[in-house]
Amino acid sequence: MFGPVLWVVVSSFKVPSELYRVPATFLPEQWVFSNYTDALRQFPFVRYLANSVFVTLAATAVTLAINSMAAFALSKYRFPGRDFLFLFMLSTLMVPLQVIMIPIYLVVARLGMIDTLWGIVIPPAATPTGVFLLRQYMLTIPDELLDAARIDGAGEWRIYRQIMLPLTRPALAVLAIFSIMWRWNDYLWPLIVISSDRNFTLQLGLARFQGQLVTDWNYVLAMTVLSILPITLVFAFLQRYLVSGIATTGLKG
Repeated sequence: MFGPVLWVVVSSFKVPSELYRVPATFLPEQWVFSNYTDALRQFPFVRYLANSVFVTLAATAVTLAINSMAAFALSKYRFPGRDFLFLFMLSTLMVPLQVIMIPIYLVVARLGMIDTLWGIVIPPAATPTGVFLLRQYMLTIPDELLDAARIDGAGEWRIYRQIMLPLTRPALAVLAIFSIMWRWNDYLWPLIVISSDRNFTLQLGLARFQGQLVTDWNYVLAMTVLSILPITLVFAFLQRYLVSGIATTGLKG
């Protein structure tokens, strides 16, 4: 599982001639740290990192807020068409992204968010997968707990904020991990929306090393290692919630 990642890390210290050598070698003959320093001189890593961090954090926050509200309504309120609405929402998972890409782009352009970071954040915020995960977890929370809160005078917003969200923390952590990985590694949608260099994310910035005739793979590998470090740390911090959250959301429906 970690073999390809380890190969990328080790290869980021090789000179270009070693990367193209046949048969390939695993360890470099000479550890070259200039791949990192030279790439950082050509690559505004801090700016792209800041853009990626902003997009990832903002998109994750919006995703958790929207999806948790939708899941709360679909799991704890009874209204006509609730089940149909839930099934219709799940059916959108079968629609390929390429089919809806042009309509979403037209909406984003109409809202004036082309070539802005919010143009990357807003469109993919509401996900059927996130609503499904949170709804399944919220179904395990007894309705009597909410009824008791209503008898004590708590409003619906207070019930959502002070009862449902704390009890749904493992499922929220799972969705947060998924959202962070989706947004951090997203390439296609930012490529369509962003056109100016100042708004590039890390994934778009890495593509700058790919020329028409020559690709600086030593620089690409070095910057790839730096770009996966934050997502690795986040996964290591939140992974304890991953197994328990997914297991619980899959038990009851």
